[in-house]
Amino acid sequence: MIKVQTEDVDIGALTAAAKVPGTGAVVLFDGVVRDDDITEMELEAYEDVAVAEMEKIAADATRLHRLLHVDIIHRIGRLSVGENILIILVSAGHRPEAYAGSRYIIEEIKKSVPIWKKELTKNGGRWVPGEHGHGRGKPGSPS
Repeated sequence: MIKVQTEDVDIGALTAAAKVPGTGAVVLFDGVVRDDDITEMELEAYEDVAVAEMEKIAADATRLHRLLHVDIIHRIGRLSVGENILIILVSAGHRPEAYAGSRYIIEEIKKSVPIWKKELTKNGGRWVPGEHGHGRGKPGSPS
């Protein structure tokens, strides 16, 4: 499952679905809103482009790391501290492939997926400049 959505994620159901025949390892990455003196985080995306890019990343990771199953779910909207932002769940026959595949996916998402984050504080907010491309200051914003 590759999605951009506002709803939270049922990680237990995703984990169960990832245990396909041949699975020896399941790796979960759960990116959450960190308490960096913010009250909330607002996320926006070019959804069609983001999903297409994440599908390409998932296909590349599957081929390169022999993954058996891949889920990438990126949330958008207004999220509170502690809420899930990005879930990457992969399964593979062995631990090294599962870890490598998960790491590949997060690094590629940061490079190319058009999703922007705005940190909200009591005094306003700012678009967050990101690594490589993910989370770059939103087009048309001052940062």
